[in-house]
Amino acid sequence: MKITVITVGKIKEKYLKDAIAEYQKRLGRYCKLEIVEVADEKTPDNAGETLENQIRRKEGERIAKYLKDDAYIIALAIDGKMLSSEEFADQIQRLGVGGTSHIQFVIGGSIGLDEEILKRADYRLSFSKMTFPHQLMRVILLEQIYRGYRIIANEPYHK
Repeated sequence: MKITVITVGKIKEKYLKDAIAEYQKRLGRYCKLEIVEVADEKTPDNAGETLENQIRRKEGERIAKYLKDDAYIIALAIDGKMLSSEEFADQIQRLGVGGTSHIQFVIGGSIGLDEEILKRADYRLSFSKMTFPHQLMRVILLEQIYRGYRIIANEPYHK
């Protein structure tokens, strides 16, 4: 299976880059992983709703260029469905058994995803009602994908 993570912004912190590299390496035995970074927009502290919508739209247009018609698109969104690690693994496995060969995960920027991207998604996934920095979310997502593949393969992994 091919897994693509489409994300807004670049990772600057070395510790996050190291964690991402580690999960990329670990996932290599389970899937073909690709990470696509699109440029983020600077959001002023006092940005109003109109400006935030414009920023999300610009970032959304950049994301949309990478979305594939034949991929199953999962948008990370606070209002999405929360799954246990086992349920997440089941979903990945069901998609594969059902003939899906490409899953694209989409992580928005600091103010979230454009409504058009959310509409285009096949599924909305939430990791928590809490807000996480989008850079850290990339590490959390990769860890859960790795955990999911370990569960699917009935391989031990710490709980």
